[in-house]
Amino acid sequence: VSTMLMLNASIAGDTVGVRHFAAPSRERGTDLDVTVWYPAEPGGEAVNLGDSELFVGTSAMRDAPISGGKFPLILLSHGAGLAGTPQALSWIATPLARQGFVVAAPTHPGNGGKNRSAAETMKLWLRPADLTATLDAIGKDTFFGDHFEQGKIGVLGLSMGGNTALAIAGARVDPERLAAYCDTDALNASLCQWVRQSGVDLHAMDLQPAGSDNTDKRIRFAMAIDPAPVDVLDARSFAGIRIPLAIVNLGRPGKIPATTDASGIAKAIANASYATIEDASHYSMFGECKPGAAAIIVSEEIGDPLCDDGAGRSRREIHAQLIDMAAAAFGKGLKAGR
Repeated sequence: VSTMLMLNASIAGDTVGVRHFAAPSRERGTDLDVTVWYPAEPGGEAVNLGDSELFVGTSAMRDAPISGGKFPLILLSHGAGLAGTPQALSWIATPLARQGFVVAAPTHPGNGGKNRSAAETMKLWLRPADLTATLDAIGKDTFFGDHFEQGKIGVLGLSMGGNTALAIAGARVDPERLAAYCDTDALNASLCQWVRQSGVDLHAMDLQPAGSDNTDKRIRFAMAIDPAPVDVLDARSFAGIRIPLAIVNLGRPGKIPATTDASGIAKAIANASYATIEDASHYSMFGECKPGAAAIIVSEEIGDPLCDDGAGRSRREIHAQLIDMAAAAFGKGLKAGR
């Protein structure tokens, strides 16, 4: 397998380019900022994406020339909170681009960064619409437009982005379950405490649009890593999912939090595979922690043990496994039949 991956990498070239473009969104009433990683020729300006006081970033070349040829497209959906930016997922986006995919990630407004908003974050139904808007716009983009293989489009989502990946494949949110989500702290204490501190009452929000069908039929394959919240999805919608899905949970079966445990969903979807990484945790989706990051988390009272994995392997090793799983899944799901 490693030889094959090396061959793929050498075909795609080792340079990964990154650039931004704007995708108009009717639902948001504004342009989305989209970050795109892609196989590139030498050139551009070296940047380190996802680097922060806590996390190690990943290097890429801003505005490098795109490699010749056509590539499958992966739409990438990020989580909320501290990982609520495309750049926070540079650790997985960069190696996927190195292996011959174009990876496009819209910034879901209000879900992270300085403009975090609990109300916007809980509008889960707007997230798949962000991916659809990104797909509409990237096809018309002069830089990328000629570099896609027609029909080879997939979605990768992590955490709340995993919920988004399931939604764009055909899963629907149950508005009543979403309204009751923060009635208790048992499901997602850190998210719900933030929702309450922000003065947001989910019962008072207009959640009628939450149950809408956000399927995008252009998507051929979807992968969800530790999707959350899965317990607000309407189980009746799973029968309508037609595309293959790969679902991965981080943690030991029996110890995975109910709000991310997708084992039941995987069984209910006809064409879904399910895997777990037992020595990982939900926090394994963050970048590698810098030395001293754990002390900063304690001193700033962040509350979540962001540098804790499942004990055993390092986060770098867990990331390497997730990257291999994603490359293999999208290789099979999108590149087959070339």
